[in-house]
Order: sequence, then C-alpha cells, then structure tokens
Amino acid sequence: MNLNSFLKFRKQLLHNYILGSTLAVLGVGGIFIFFTLTLTKKEFFIMGAILGISFIFMTFIEYFAFTKDIKPIFDVYKNDQLNLSTLQRAFNRLHYFPILTFKRIMGPHLFGLSTPAVIMAMFFIHIELLSIPYTFVILAIIGAVLVAGMHGIIEFFLTIKAIQPLLKELSQTAVNRFSQSLSLEGKSVISIRRKFQLSFLYISVFPILLFGLATQVKLDILRESVQNYWTWAVLIILIGLAFAYFGSKLLFLDVHQPIVQLQESMKNIQEGNLTIKTEELYSDEFAGLVSGFNHMVDAINIRDKQNQLMFESFLESLSAALDARDPYTAGHSARVAAYSLSIGKKYGLSSNELSLLKKSAILHDIGKIGIPDGILLKDGKLTDEEFDEIKKHPVIGANIVKQVQGFSDMELVIEGIMFHHERYDGCGYPRGISGHSIPLFGRIIAVADAFDAMTSNRPYRNGMVIEKALAIIEEGKGTQWDPEFAGIFVNLMRNPINTENTVSLDTSQEYLTNTV
Repeated sequence: MNLNSFLKFRKQLLHNYILGSTLAVLGVGGIFIFFTLTLTKKEFFIMGAILGISFIFMTFIEYFAFTKDIKPIFDVYKNDQLNLSTLQRAFNRLHYFPILTFKRIMGPHLFGLSTPAVIMAMFFIHIELLSIPYTFVILAIIGAVLVAGMHGIIEFFLTIKAIQPLLKELSQTAVNRFSQSLSLEGKSVISIRRKFQLSFLYISVFPILLFGLATQVKLDILRESVQNYWTWAVLIILIGLAFAYFGSKLLFLDVHQPIVQLQESMKNIQEGNLTIKTEELYSDEFAGLVSGFNHMVDAINIRDKQNQLMFESFLESLSAALDARDPYTAGHSARVAAYSLSIGKKYGLSSNELSLLKKSAILHDIGKIGIPDGILLKDGKLTDEEFDEIKKHPVIGANIVKQVQGFSDMELVIEGIMFHHERYDGCGYPRGISGHSIPLFGRIIAVADAFDAMTSNRPYRNGMVIEKALAIIEEGKGTQWDPEFAGIFVNLMRNPINTENTVSLDTSQEYLTNTV
C-alpha cells in the first residue's frame, strides 16, 4: 500500500479541520462575540485569550479522538502483511469516517472548547474583569452548540469527498492481490433522507436560531441605537446566507456525484465495455444502487460468456455438419483455424481478434453446404461450369452467417468467410480485389486454407509433402498470398524451435481446442 496516499488523506482531513475550526470558532464565533458585545480594550483582550486558550485545549483533546478514529485505516498502510478482512475493515471505517468526523465536532470539539471557555468566562465575571451578565454565558453555550453543528455538517460533506481516493485505492488493492472487490453489500451508513434532514437543520434552521440568539443579546445592549443594530444585523444575515449557500452546494454535490458516476457507467455498458464496474464510494442508499449495478454487470458478463460458449459450439456444429457431408475434407476447417491462429498470434492480434479469427476460419467453407453433391463430391476434374458453382461458396457462406444476430463484430467473421479465396494480385474470387483491399482475416485464412488443401489427401491424389507446399507458398508471396502472412507462416512451419506458435498436422486439433 502507498503510505503517501494515507499521508495525503490525513493532511487533507487536518486541513479541512483547521480551516473549518478557524472559521467556526475564531471566525463565526469571534464575530458574534466581538461584534455583538460592547467590550473595553481590556475585556476584548481577555475574551480573545479565552477563545485562544480554549481553541488550543480543544485541538489537543480532539487530536487524540482523531488518532483513535483513523487508526484502523493507518494500520492497513503500515502493515505489509495484508489480508482481505483487514482491507474490508479499513474500507468500512472509511465509509463511517464522515459520521465519526461529525461526532468528533459535536463531542470533543464542542466540549473541549466550551467547557474551558465557560469556566474561564465565569471566573473573569466573578472577579469583575468582564462586565457581562451571567445570562450571556448561558446564551454563549447555546450559540456554541449551534456553531458546532454548522461546522460539523460542512466538515461531514468535505470528509465524504476526502475519503474517496482511499476507497478507490483499497478496492483496487483487494482486486489486485485477492481478486475480490470490497463492498458494503448494499448497506447504507447514513440515509439520504437523514442527510437532507440534518442539512436542512444545520444549514437553514441553525443560522436563523443563531441570528435570533445574537439578536437577543444585541437588543439588550443597543436598545437606544436602531442604526447600529441594523448595521450589525446585515453583517450577521450575510454570514448566515454565505453559510447556507456553501452548505447547500456541498449537499448538491454529494447527491450529484453518484448520479453522474452511474450515468458514465451505464454509458460504458451501452458501448459494450463490461470490464469496468463502478466504484463503491458511498455510504447512503447510493451504496445499494451501486452494489446492485455492479452485480448486474457481473451477471451480464456471465451471461455473455455463456452466450459466447454456446455460439462457438454452434459454429463447431456447423463445421461438423460440413465435415459429415464431405468426409474427404473432414478436419479441414479445424486445421485451417489452427494455422490461422498461429499466424494471427505471431502477427500480434489481440485476444478478441484471435477469437473472431478462429470463428471465421472454422466457418470459412460453410458455404459449401449450398453446393450440389454432384459437384462437391465429384472425384474427377471439375468442368468450368462446375468450378463456377464451387466459387459461389464464399458468398453463400457469408449470407448464412449474416443471419446470426446478437453478437458483436460479426462483420469481421463474415469478411474472412467471404474473401478467403481472393488473391493478392487481384485474380481471385468472388470480387477480384487485391492487396490490402482484401480484409485482414481473408488474407490470413487464404494462406492457411491453401496449405491444408495442398497437404491433405484426396480420393484422386495424395497430399504434398510439407516442404513442397511451403515452397509453393513462398513462391506465391505477393501474387497469390499476402507476402507478410505467407512469410510468417513459412517461418513458423520451418522453425519448430518456437513450439508455442508452430502447428503441425498432427496437433492442430488439440492446439485449436486449447486456444482462445
């Protein structure tokens, strides 16, 4: 685990806390005290000292609470011997961290500040260094609760944002090391309903209550000066409005982010990308929605694999039907597929391209099903008219496979079937196209098909020896066959040292079964 990620996370939390505490305690609290009360210079200094000392005391106490809350997460980053349960505990703790942050502010933060502040204020009032009524201290305690609540809800949303990079890292670590993903399994730590209730309370109601509280104090002090009251009131209202705007924006972002994330994930599904699941970063009802979405992606992947297996079985059944009709070419399609795959692997095709190439090669002669037995099974030489009929099998085969619906990239499979008898010099069939105008699969299968045709036995002739067939392919580079693919195949067959890519006549069926 990357310790720097944890240190960055902790730094962000401390930054949020220091900023929030400074704004809440020394900012909002200070403004309410120093702009509401009428103090002498001496009293002003005493009140500043009370706030400063209380702030330090509060920070000291809350640091220990923060260290205790973050320890399960820190243990993961300092421990090299990780296991899945440890990662899951840290993952769960991170989801609870915004609530723990709120509790710290309403607990150690609030009492760590207000307790010493009240004690010191009462002491200075008692020794007559502060000339404010004791009732103002009680009002100050109520105000501290209101300010802490406003601070807590802001930091709650900031922490939700701060934990997300670590949630992603923990999830990725679990996948990389244990091939399992971390999840709350649809459980919500805090509901969206509760978020809105608390947000309304702390963002809208509390500023109004705080304003009313401060108004009570101010009216007691400035009963004779309406102008001074409204100058002060406008400032307090502006602070409340700014707080409400910032808080509502954080609430909106908290709801908006998972919606956008799910929209992006659904877009990936629409584009056929089923390998990327959406990240589980939320602790409310969105946790269940994200978990359900990921389960749906898993189910789609399983069904897609099952469909692919069924489809490949269907293709092999078609190939077997052709072999049963023409026993003299039995096994031809399997060998051509094996040779084609050996060329494709050496050429550097992707696993998906190799899978499609295999399908295309297995079915390359499926159109012969549409050729009359009298022509297809004829022992002797074909007439020109009969050969013209044979030359129709690529088009017939392409039309048969076009009827298959529901599978992606079928056009590539069809291209290999349609164009495996085209020649590189343009003298092939059915279109007479040349060079790289011939689709990729057609050029690869053409080499494999020709080699197997030359080396296979027929009723009217024995197959060529392998070296002679390779010499013919080598001689036909750039005229009958694509020079690059012909060269790759010849090199593979003549250099059996690289057994991974070499396919012999005896092992082609086994190779095909275990490939792609």
